[in-house]
Formats: sequence, C-alpha cells, structure tokens
Amino acid sequence: MSNDVYSVEQVADRLGLHPRTVRGYIRAGRLRAVRIGKQYRIARADLDALTGRPTPARVPGPAVEVSSIVGVDGVDRTAADRLATLVLAAANTGGDGDRLRVQTVYDEERQRMRIVLLGAPAATAELLHLLDGVLAGDNGLVTGEADDA
Repeated sequence: MSNDVYSVEQVADRLGLHPRTVRGYIRAGRLRAVRIGKQYRIARADLDALTGRPTPARVPGPAVEVSSIVGVDGVDRTAADRLATLVLAAANTGGDGDRLRVQTVYDEERQRMRIVLLGAPAATAELLHLLDGVLAGDNGLVTGEADDA
C-alpha cells in the first residue's frame, strides 16, 4: 500500500489511539475517510488536517503543451462542419482535466480545412488518433456517405 493512504489500524498506531476511537472520528465527520467494502482508508492529507500538520506544498512540474495543425484538403462545407463537430465534441468530453483548445477554419474557395489543437500531449495524441481513424478510414463520415440510421 502507498504511504499516502492508511488503514484505520495504521492511523490508530500513528496517533496512539484505539482503532474504535479512529472509527468514531470518521463516523462523527472529524476525520475524512473513504469506505472500501467494510474497511476505511484515510488519505495522508486528511490525517494531516485532523492533526493540524500542514500539508507539504507540491512543487508543480513543468507545464507541457503541444500545438498541432491538421490540414484537410478536398472537403466540402458539410463535411467540414461534420468534422468540426466531431473534433469539438471529442475535445470537450476529455475526463482527465487535460482540456484541449480547438479551433477550426474552413476555406470555401480552396475546399481546405485547418484544425488547430492546443493542449496536453496525451489528450492531443488521442484526438489526433481519432482524426486519423476518421480521415483514413472508409467510413463515409467525411464524404457524407454514412448511413443515417
């Protein structure tokens, strides 16, 4: 088990208390805990909050951001709109907090679309993989030949 999560017994040993006392603190709301099955797990930050110890400040790592420009030639307005909707929906449904910023531009004269992506490397890679599957596949999503079922 990680050093950042403790059982009731480990907390009791650290504080010199009986495990029943620790469970009482949890039930009374004085100590936050997560119940897993029939056991409680206490995070280090919650234990530090109970004891009054300050939590150590985390040193943030370097901020990494990727910028990508995807060019799609030979698409009509309908296909460009469909592709823009897909990309924006995929970018906004990311659950990790790694938000992507997306901008799409369509040039009607040249039938050319540009998709600009800014964000975390992993989220950008996932979206680029999705684009590759849609654009390289023969699925009809961009050409408008997909079934409307």
